[in-house]
Amino acid sequence: MDRKIKIIGAVAVSFASILWGFDGIVLTPRLYNLDVLFVVFVLHLIPFVIMNIFLFKEYRHLRQFSKGDTFTFFLIALFGGVIGTSAIVKALFLVNFQELSVVVLLQKLQPVFSIALAAIILKEKLKKRFITWALLAITASYFLVFGYNLPNMQTDKQSIYASLYALLAAFSFGSSTVFSKKILLKYSFHTGTFFRYGFTTIILLLVVILSGKVMQFGEVTNDNWMFFIIIGFTTGSGAIFLYYYGLIRIRAMLATMCELFFPISAVFFDYIFHGKVLNWIQWIAAAVMIFAIIMLNKPEKESK
Repeated sequence: MDRKIKIIGAVAVSFASILWGFDGIVLTPRLYNLDVLFVVFVLHLIPFVIMNIFLFKEYRHLRQFSKGDTFTFFLIALFGGVIGTSAIVKALFLVNFQELSVVVLLQKLQPVFSIALAAIILKEKLKKRFITWALLAITASYFLVFGYNLPNMQTDKQSIYASLYALLAAFSFGSSTVFSKKILLKYSFHTGTFFRYGFTTIILLLVVILSGKVMQFGEVTNDNWMFFIIIGFTTGSGAIFLYYYGLIRIRAMLATMCELFFPISAVFFDYIFHGKVLNWIQWIAAAVMIFAIIMLNKPEKESK
């Protein structure tokens, strides 16, 4: 029975990762005609509305929230929802369908930031090999973007900006992971996901109203609404619940391996839908970066 549960968990995490790969390459970039913050607002609004249908009882936890809980949820929403998602969407829009898989691969640097921040914020013990593998992963990410060439602000401007936004997303999602660990010691993943989306939606609602971007509702095309709804039901709330459903059933190391379907599927979908293929330097850099990330997540006792 335990083996069956692990298989189900692994399949759930793998499928969620494939959905995120599909979203980054095929779905979200199709919303490029809209403002980034407006897109991120709607991408959280629709799943949150859906969650309210099934998880409305989660509101009972509001009475239990301490000031610390509320602030932690705010930080999760700020980093994981507002800054992280806005940064990765901006990166995907900047490359104009040219380097989508590179942007998605850069996002895999998230564990570098989450492990470092966990050591600082949660006082978790830093693995002895962290600096070695982290530096290797970051170095590989450079070759993934630029190959053997030095960055050129004239010809590589969009790629440079997109890469910086992707790194900001990785840092933000890593930060959100650390704060999520803290809140999940007290609340279930259902509660954590529900209020993460709720807080993010409220923050972004205020942003789009104060910035006047709420008027973009009038510019949303039928195609835009179609992609918003598809994302909301599949790669949005659907993938998140699939991921957490699987995550609680398997070990962290196995989850890390299953999550490799995210970058692998991104490269595959980029080829299928856009005919884009990484060059040999990028393939090597991607392989080295992913290997370094796996080693970062490997338990200390297994590395001896």
